[in-house]
Amino acid sequence: MTDAPATSRTPSTGTTPAATVPIPSPALAAAIASFGDTRGYLAAASSGVPTVQAVEAMKHDLDLRAAARRNPMDYDAILEATRAHYAHLVGVTPDRVATGSQTSVLASVVAAAIPAGAEVLCVDGDFSSIVFPFLQRDDITVRHVAVTEIADSITDSTWLVAFSHIQSLTGTVADAPAIVAAAALHGAHTLCDTTQSAGVHPVDASLFDATVCHAYKWLSAPRGVAFLTLSPDFQQLLTPLQAGWYAGESVWQSCYGPTMTLAPDARQFDVSPAWPAWVGAEHTIGLFASLDMHEVWARASGLGDLLCDGLGIPRQHQAIVTWADPDGEDLARLIAADIRATGRAGQLRAAMHIWNDEMDVAAVVAALRS
Repeated sequence: MTDAPATSRTPSTGTTPAATVPIPSPALAAAIASFGDTRGYLAAASSGVPTVQAVEAMKHDLDLRAAARRNPMDYDAILEATRAHYAHLVGVTPDRVATGSQTSVLASVVAAAIPAGAEVLCVDGDFSSIVFPFLQRDDITVRHVAVTEIADSITDSTWLVAFSHIQSLTGTVADAPAIVAAAALHGAHTLCDTTQSAGVHPVDASLFDATVCHAYKWLSAPRGVAFLTLSPDFQQLLTPLQAGWYAGESVWQSCYGPTMTLAPDARQFDVSPAWPAWVGAEHTIGLFASLDMHEVWARASGLGDLLCDGLGIPRQHQAIVTWADPDGEDLARLIAADIRATGRAGQLRAAMHIWNDEMDVAAVVAALRS
């Protein structure tokens, strides 16, 4: 079973000092101001909020298309700028980043490369997109353990360790350095899903053989914008099964067969983009790439601890605060108070992002006390 905390909202006692939220730097304050009215929105773990600038860009794009003044080639520069922003955010070079639309599709490329008879180690209760592609292979072994047990569970038989950096259900942050070190010790490869961490927690994609990320959550992009990062060595083990014209070394000269010349770097795993989505992604991903992720995490997890204090539950030191809500009663109270949070598998998730503040915390506490 998942390691989801079974915390109930029972007031705690003690003299622990109250949690504090750092005052944002000018850069972070400017980023916060780029969002519109987000009061009461605590659902970044489910879906992010676009910036005002991203909305304007998407409207402008739609106007151009409606006026028949949009050339498909116009989107190339937008996509490449967004790829570069994401590469900077996760600490790799753009040639190590492939673009896609869904994490499960990108993870399936990795799943297809696993040798028959090999073992894949997954997290019990992890998001299905990082699990189901491996369960489709009936000629490999898929083993599930708690996220806190991943590093100690890797053996010489493990070919791949596949895990989410931050667990969707519980908000638990995996011990990535320990997992990477243990994988290296046993000769295992690593695949990390950063969908719940990129944009709110520091991410170093260069630590892993591969990462996948759907950017519509903490990076506030539209759905349909996803990324795959690959180390040069691991790329050689994969086959670009979904190769199309956008994977070509020269995109606009790769529209027709039979000759196929794919890009030599990670771009050979690109899929043709859903153009309007990338228009909306360029500003938001660029915005987060310009921020200090350590500061962002300090703010988000600080608000999370402040909420824990207000609810009388142990601090979780996470951006996603969770507690048991099997009947959905707490979620119903929040919805009635116009607070948007999410419920998953008997847990209530309250996600704190840069647009949230102490007023949001107070509103949750007041709604649940009522």
